[in-house]
Parts: sequence; structure tokens; C-alpha cells
Amino acid sequence: MPFQSLKKKISDIREKGGDRKPAVYEDFKYMLQDVNRIYIGAKYTYRELMENPEMAFKFKSVIEHYLLKETDPDTSIESDFYYMKPESFSYRTYEQLRVKCKISILTDKRGKNGKTERVYREQTVSLKELAAMPLAQKKKDGIVVQELILSKLALVSFVV
Repeated sequence: MPFQSLKKKISDIREKGGDRKPAVYEDFKYMLQDVNRIYIGAKYTYRELMENPEMAFKFKSVIEHYLLKETDPDTSIESDFYYMKPESFSYRTYEQLRVKCKISILTDKRGKNGKTERVYREQTVSLKELAAMPLAQKKKDGIVVQELILSKLALVSFVV
């Protein structure tokens, strides 16, 4: 019953006054650019991207004219990609932009003493690979979408 012992530890910490606020993952709210690509942290919502003055105007136009037709502005990029299906309009839009995603996936790693432990491994996958995975498989593998990788060439050639 490892779950019960963990539950007891948490209740003991709270009784001793160790009440903490829930973690807020601001680490995945960033925007970086190089010569070929734009890297966007997956915790951004579409509304936050639209309000961000540093975001490329062309991508803001794509969000406004295409992505927000079937997606709520308060949806994070992470959840949009996690639940995306190949038949959705968002999928077809991102497919035209040649998007890739950086994900973390739980894998078994063999330690030095022979024990196997579960660790997260980062991997860059295409949109097609991510959308083709069934939701149950994503949950089983503990997949976390970390980053959206956008091709600048595809963004420039995208007609709004």
C-alpha cells in the first residue's frame, strides 16, 4: 500500500504546519527564436500568446483566424496538443506550419545497482506522431508536452 503511506506522510506534514501552495509551472512559459525556428513553452494559453507583444504577428494572425475557431482562448498549448485528433481543424493548421513538439515521456532506466527506475526522457516528435497516439497510451506513458517548435519558413509561407 505505497499510496496509503504517501497519504499519511502528506497529512503528517500538513499537521506540522508545512502547508504549501500548489506548484505553478512557469518554467514552460517562454518564447525563444533562432534563425530557423520559434520555440514556445507549452504552458502558454492562446489568450496569453495573443497578448504577448514579443509573439510574431503572423502566428497571432494564425491563432486568431484559424485556431480559435474550434479552440477556447484559455486552452493551453499543452492540452490542445495532448488531446488533438488527426481529423481536427487545429491539426490541419499546425500540419501546414510543420510543427514539432518536445515531449517528456516516462521510461524505464536501469541503474548501476541493477534496479530499474522510471525517469522522464525528452524527445522531439512530429505532430503526426503525437496525434496518432491514443489518449490511453499518452496517459500510460506519462507524456507531458513541453514545447511547440514552429518553423519560420512555414510560418512565412502560410497564407492567412
